[in-house]
Amino acid sequence: MAALGAEEDAFGRYRSPLVSRYASPEMGFNFSERRKFGTWRRLWLYLAQAEKSLGLPITDEQIQEMEANLDNIDFKMAAEEEKRLRHDVMAHVHTFAHCCPKAAAIIHLGATSCYVGDNTDLIVLRDGFNLLLPKLATVISRLADFAEQYADLPTLGFTHYQPAQLTTVGKRCCLWIQDLCMDLQNLERARNDLRFRGVKGTTGTQASFLQLFEGDHDKVEELDRLVTVKAGFKRAYLVTGQTYSRKVDVEVLSVLASLGASIHKICTDIRLLANLKEIEEPFETDQIGSSAMPYKRNPMRSERCCSLARHLMTLVLNPLHTASVQWFERTLDDSANRRVCLAEAFLTADIILSTLQNISEGLVVYPKDCHEKIRILSQQAAAVVKQEGGDNDLIARIRADPYFSPIHGQLESLLESTSFTGRASQQVARFLKEEARPMLTPYQSKMGVKMELAL
Repeated sequence: MAALGAEEDAFGRYRSPLVSRYASPEMGFNFSERRKFGTWRRLWLYLAQAEKSLGLPITDEQIQEMEANLDNIDFKMAAEEEKRLRHDVMAHVHTFAHCCPKAAAIIHLGATSCYVGDNTDLIVLRDGFNLLLPKLATVISRLADFAEQYADLPTLGFTHYQPAQLTTVGKRCCLWIQDLCMDLQNLERARNDLRFRGVKGTTGTQASFLQLFEGDHDKVEELDRLVTVKAGFKRAYLVTGQTYSRKVDVEVLSVLASLGASIHKICTDIRLLANLKEIEEPFETDQIGSSAMPYKRNPMRSERCCSLARHLMTLVLNPLHTASVQWFERTLDDSANRRVCLAEAFLTADIILSTLQNISEGLVVYPKDCHEKIRILSQQAAAVVKQEGGDNDLIARIRADPYFSPIHGQLESLLESTSFTGRASQQVARFLKEEARPMLTPYQSKMGVKMELAL
């Protein structure tokens, strides 16, 4: 087979559609190789700075050399070194040392591979949450506006997907918002619960650092604290094995899976309402609903959300299994699995939030269809229709019966659908004022502009 050019070769290999088609550039970069290995170098810098401040023989010149080469990464050399050494961390130690010859002896001093590996993962997870939270807040804000706009519009409620009592379009939307508010709280908690692994050594005992500081426990503890602060964390785990507990990954992916469940439910409702001709998602001017049936307006964005949300919900099984089979201080069968599931969970959550924002900013409501369905169903005489197979002529019978003549003039108002929606409007107003909107305050400055989807 003839050799392919660089551009052609990019299309000759599998690329994850999570990145190539859907995810935001920010989330894609957060899980990129450049971000990962650039963070490794910063962690080596933090370690050297902290060790120097506590008295180890590290010079200003060595620190400056490291600072000058944080993003000067020779990825080709690193790949060759890893192929030779079969060790990704040492490959990058050698690559960093190649451009920092004066600092070569103090790069990674006293550390184990998980110093850069696990600490970088924790930084990336934290920053992933920081990207997701404003997006989730934006979705809640857009849906809150929608709920407020349609707080009084009656629509048929369903239980068991059978016609039930009336509700309003806005009240139904508040059910969606309430789930997303729970997700917002869960994501905030999971982010805030994250701690730094810190400098713990090979099996978590800090023995190598205790040796470096000649048995001075206070200096080892201060080293751990200094590096933790430099990395932007308030706390480090007090005990670890070689890695931080893989239960942390379970907690992280659990809240993302729960978010996936919420979005799947919302988008399923929208798909069903589209079939009822009550609500439709945005439809672009040049969008094609079907190659064979041009009149169709398929809810493809909601379908995409449901499709990807299912993937997100299944990913939590990976850290559950991984946490359960970590023997003693650590086994390496976590590594390859985590490279896939952690990134995919955040990328997928990012995609479905962006898509749901786009949907929520362009939802189309058909008030006449909503009202007519309600009016027809509210006028049904179920026994006549079901038992006799006749037409529903209940209202005509009432009008013709002299017994009801005192209320003939009030009949239209008595049949008005808003008479049957209970406190739906009031519930919408109170929920948005007291619960939903106050939760969005910390994110006001970070809420995104209108979401345009490339695909």
